[in-house]
Amino acid sequence: MGGLLTYLAGPGRANEHTEPHLVAGDAPMMAWHGEDELNHSAALSIARYLDQPRRAFDVEVAGGHVWHCSLSLRAEEGQLSDEKWGAIARDFVDRMGFGDEGGSKAPCRWVAVRHGVSTNGNDHIHIAVNLVREDGTKAGVWRDFQRAQTVARDLEREHGLQELDTTYASRGLKPGEREAHARRSARATYERAAVLGATPWAGLSAADRNGRITAAAAGDQPRWDLARRVRACATASVDEAEFVRRMRQVGLLARPRFADGRDDVVVGYSVAVRPTAGERPVWYGGGRLARDLTLPRLREVWPDTPQCATAAASEWSAARRGRRPVAPGREVDQPGPELWAQYTRQVQELREQLRAVPIEDRETWARVAGQTAGAFAAWSHRVEATPGPLAATADALAKSAHLRRSPARPTRTAMASASGAALLLIQAAQGGQGPAAEAVMLRQLANLAKALYDMHRAAGDARRAAEVAAAVRGQLAQVAARMPQPAGHAHVVDQRVTDATRRAQQGQAPIQAGSPVPARLDPARPRTPAAPGNDRGGPER
Repeated sequence: MGGLLTYLAGPGRANEHTEPHLVAGDAPMMAWHGEDELNHSAALSIARYLDQPRRAFDVEVAGGHVWHCSLSLRAEEGQLSDEKWGAIARDFVDRMGFGDEGGSKAPCRWVAVRHGVSTNGNDHIHIAVNLVREDGTKAGVWRDFQRAQTVARDLEREHGLQELDTTYASRGLKPGEREAHARRSARATYERAAVLGATPWAGLSAADRNGRITAAAAGDQPRWDLARRVRACATASVDEAEFVRRMRQVGLLARPRFADGRDDVVVGYSVAVRPTAGERPVWYGGGRLARDLTLPRLREVWPDTPQCATAAASEWSAARRGRRPVAPGREVDQPGPELWAQYTRQVQELREQLRAVPIEDRETWARVAGQTAGAFAAWSHRVEATPGPLAATADALAKSAHLRRSPARPTRTAMASASGAALLLIQAAQGGQGPAAEAVMLRQLANLAKALYDMHRAAGDARRAAEVAAAVRGQLAQVAARMPQPAGHAHVVDQRVTDATRRAQQGQAPIQAGSPVPARLDPARPRTPAAPGNDRGGPER
């Protein structure tokens, strides 16, 4: 406890801690330190106070007696008052079961520390709890992570904070992955300059060189580009065999993962960008790219027949061996004007059908989000030499396709699809009937994005709604500005999106109850040893 409190009251790893102080705790603690800026001595004093029950009753907690977590806001939400944070902390501690449970248990000693925003600008507090209660019993922490998430979601609603929707989950970048990409990019830059006789890093210190390498990590990551290409190919494909052929057509290496002991049953796949001479490919599994790009999830919308399975296995085998495609299909043909009219109508029909889809049908909404993202990803691959507005729009919409949990029994709703749009946009050499046809398609796809925005807004997911709105208003507006306006053009997103992100509401803290005098501890009372495996405090840490 002493180590934790001295860190919270100290300067921080990057000197980011400013004016550390308490915003909540029990009455004696707040009476002594409630308005003071904490220093090293005060931190040790607080730690000794929190530790008194454990020491007085000589209780050991397997895994440690210190329970610590932080509650944080997004930087865009601004900052709360100390009173507001104090109210949130008290509610959180009570609902986590560390209070007196309505008088049925002795409470735990705890404090909430605030020491300014994080290095990323997030307002937050830290909560430190001693798991040994005032009477020497132990607080239970069984499934505390899940319980903390549930409590946090409830407090967001009750205190008017931006709600985090846990329905969707996207894949983050690992630090090693980010740094490896940065170093590859920096090495490629250096080698290109060396070929031209330049010395781009001459005279730079080691620190400056590392700084440039780190800066390279801020660009578009290889996995993001891979995910867009795979999503575009999957959306444009009518079956699994075509999906394999399209991935190879856009320059990807693909290899299957066969079932144990089989060479004709594919259960997964990996992809990589075709490397330059002298480099090895970096492989990513479909599930590492995105949750909805695993092979089982992709197969939910493709025909499930023995003939399709056999054709797909043949294409996977050809891809693994680097041989020609077994049976080339639609991907080698140029779509004619009649297909542009047909698939543009399908996108319009899908938008109309979405009006009858309930908000609770997250599976359907996620599928539409994935298809729309795939269409924009296909368009980006065809016309953007480097990731631009279309790629950014695809990335924003793809986040709504990542369901945290797959449906137990996926349903195949008979609805129109945006897959035809993806086929046109990834394949057409001249844009079908020209810029006017693309402008009409852009408007219809933007209307699908608007439907996704409306869904998130109605579901109370302000963060996701704001991301979709920003993509349409910011990114797609750049594309639309370079195109002829279709007849009857209307604004894609209404002005209400400017208020999509709600600010945290300021509140008043309730009167602090309880005596400023600490409770008396009586370690001399006899204690009955608990039977093995029947600890009163539940699972320990």
